[in-house]
Amino acid sequence: MSTFIPPKTAARTAVLDSAHIGDIRGALGTIRHNDHGPRNSWKHRLRTLLAIVGPGLIVMVGDNDAGAFATYSQAGQDYGTALLWTLLLLIPVLYVNQEMVLRLGAVAGVGHARLILERFGKFWGAFSVIDLFILNGLTIVTEFIGISLALDYLGVSKLVGVGVAAALTILAASTGDFRRFERFALALVLGSLLLVPVFVVAHPPMGQVARDFFIPQLPAGKLSDIMLLVIAIVGTTIAPWQLFFQQSYVIDKRITPRFMAYEKVDLGLGIVFVIVGAAAMIAIAAATFAGTPEFGQFSDAGGVASGLERYVGQVPAVLFALALMDASIIGAAAVSLSTAYAIGDVLSLRHSLHRKPTDAVGFYLVYIGLIAGAAALVLIPDAPLGLITVAVQTLAGVLLPSATVFLLLLCNDHAVLGPWVNGKWLNLFTGAVIAVLVLLSVVLTASVLFPDITEAQILWIMGGGGVLAVIGAGVTLLLNRREAAQDGGAVPRALRAAWRMPPLDELVPARISASSRVWMMVLRLYLVLACAMVVVRVVQLALGQG
Repeated sequence: MSTFIPPKTAARTAVLDSAHIGDIRGALGTIRHNDHGPRNSWKHRLRTLLAIVGPGLIVMVGDNDAGAFATYSQAGQDYGTALLWTLLLLIPVLYVNQEMVLRLGAVAGVGHARLILERFGKFWGAFSVIDLFILNGLTIVTEFIGISLALDYLGVSKLVGVGVAAALTILAASTGDFRRFERFALALVLGSLLLVPVFVVAHPPMGQVARDFFIPQLPAGKLSDIMLLVIAIVGTTIAPWQLFFQQSYVIDKRITPRFMAYEKVDLGLGIVFVIVGAAAMIAIAAATFAGTPEFGQFSDAGGVASGLERYVGQVPAVLFALALMDASIIGAAAVSLSTAYAIGDVLSLRHSLHRKPTDAVGFYLVYIGLIAGAAALVLIPDAPLGLITVAVQTLAGVLLPSATVFLLLLCNDHAVLGPWVNGKWLNLFTGAVIAVLVLLSVVLTASVLFPDITEAQILWIMGGGGVLAVIGAGVTLLLNRREAAQDGGAVPRALRAAWRMPPLDELVPARISASSRVWMMVLRLYLVLACAMVVVRVVQLALGQG
């Protein structure tokens, strides 16, 4: 990508919405826009951290949504705690992905979709928004499916409960007060802790939990089913909407590079929440169904709540259902916001939670429309909710690697990040993650499109993909050898805290390397073919031919 050249002036930045400049008014504190003083005492640092806390916690806990409840509970009910180790492996992946996103948000001041549009052209910009809109719309439907399952267990009218949940989610973000929404979201984050007493009462064997968390193993069973569940765990923990949401939310909160260290702490806290919550769900389901006829017979999260009542007690079952509803609401809010932010960014609409609905009509119409539409669809009798869930899982699997590819390219664009670009080792790690995600995406897509795929065929895909990844890495290193020398020298550290991306029209054109162009063409071809096959498969299922 382009060599970093320090801008002539730092006065003008690329921030697209004037509401994104001003005081940081977080749920737990305020930092004035003109507060440039040092944070020398631990009390001052703590107050600063409390004001910054929010984006990392919300995006991570929002990822433990209705789909996550289903995936983690299935892992526990079908295989006990044997797949807990997958969560340990995902911790560095979560941190690296989301750290790159928050860095882009704080430094660039422009949302993820707009950066893709400006740096890679209209095709990828339109693709990123259209596929995000479709996938997120379907994902929000699954959130309301989770709410309806919780309501069914609690004996609450679905019509009333879904309506109240939708109205609450809409109202929380529509007051024109950023702080009010963040307090609502952080209250839901605390609500996720309802799983803790359920975990204590279910009393899973802690020695086995610790062993299975740190020692990888594959449980007994059909390899193809186990692989698909592992892929589902990866897919539900690393979702494309997270990248778009956190980058735009960091911008909307007015966080700048000066507070990067505090935001990384916030992200770390969010990862602790998401991993503890995921491990708790697996362990709760494992302990509840161990030695029962329902072990290995997962149905849905509502069935887990019923099993908890049968084998553990009514109170933990109610708490589990409430935690499911809590997770579904925060998931619906975060996924809807990620879409509204992206569309506002690309179309240059006013898009900020600091603005009232009358001052950002398009932004709020997208947010409200997605939530209202998803809630209405769930309430339609005999709606194809199971088919929607299959479509979401499959499309998420297809699109899983592409978001990370563009994230990596943007984080190596010197015109965008200047002195904040990735280092060599971070690029190597992220490249390896992308290779693994591509393989998992191909396996997941093939398994859903061709349900009769055999274990041998899955192993061939993994093995062949691994060989191609090694060859591709070698070709990339050769193609980049000359270009690496053109990236310029080191930038003084003192420049980093104050550097922001200049206005988009002042950026030098993106210089995409030959290797990047090759891989982008391959990715484009894969996405077109895979998405077409998914559409055909979903139509077949809808017509009863699957």
